[in-house]
Amino acid sequence: MKLLRYGAPGTEKPGLLDAAGRVRDLSAVIADIGGDALRPEGIAALQKLDPESLPLVDGTPQEDLRLGACVGNIGKYICIGLNYADHAEEAGMPIPEEPIIFNKWTSAVCGPNDPIQVPRGSVKTDWEVELGVVIGKPGVYIDEANAMDHVAGFCVINDVSERDFQLNRAGTWDKGKGCDTFGPTGPWLVTKDEVADMDALEMWLDVDGERMQSGSTATLIFRIPHIVSYCSQFMSLQSGDVISTGTPPGVGMGQKPPRYLHGGETVTLGISGLGEQKSRVQKAL
Repeated sequence: MKLLRYGAPGTEKPGLLDAAGRVRDLSAVIADIGGDALRPEGIAALQKLDPESLPLVDGTPQEDLRLGACVGNIGKYICIGLNYADHAEEAGMPIPEEPIIFNKWTSAVCGPNDPIQVPRGSVKTDWEVELGVVIGKPGVYIDEANAMDHVAGFCVINDVSERDFQLNRAGTWDKGKGCDTFGPTGPWLVTKDEVADMDALEMWLDVDGERMQSGSTATLIFRIPHIVSYCSQFMSLQSGDVISTGTPPGVGMGQKPPRYLHGGETVTLGISGLGEQKSRVQKAL
């Protein structure tokens, strides 16, 4: 099942993608794609619905029908750094012994095709295709063997980053990770039952049609169950929290010479079975 949110920014409605690629309205069933609707019992109830019985929404998703972030009212947007060995190498950093955790502010969250804004003063705005994990069942001190019981599904994320803010501005990574529009999320939340092998998902990202990133979750250092369990040792995980699990090599910082976004570019990215994003880059006002 592919769950989504459609409509104008701030007034998105819940929906699902039917077998023909059309959007069906869920407004009469749930208030939003988030919170209790993503608990196991909420997902189970949605899976019992006949999509053909739901109202058809006019328009083609990601063309003349805008999609918002596929999860509404995200409580925590947790990110894992340097979680691909080859990306750590290109960044010139050692492979971490434990997952590196940082945050992306929820004000950064935007739709999968919304413009990405290069913030004022930016000189190193970068791209990162990542696999997003959406929490369904809440928990704390989760055992790794049971971690997947707490996952509602997966989505595509672009962990947009400003490297100068992140690394050179006297603070934690968070400064360069949470600028407005730095969290394109979606196009849809794919429930975990539809993901045959989360350890073999192909990932890619293009800038102006040129392939920059090409990788696979097969090279993750820390796997999804470990990440969920690990994060829960430091915070309770709530329904609708999102964990962005790291990026493969090919980011702008790793190019020779480095290459960054300045405005005017088009960034396209995707993960096999989870959909694609396409965003135009523009300078912040």
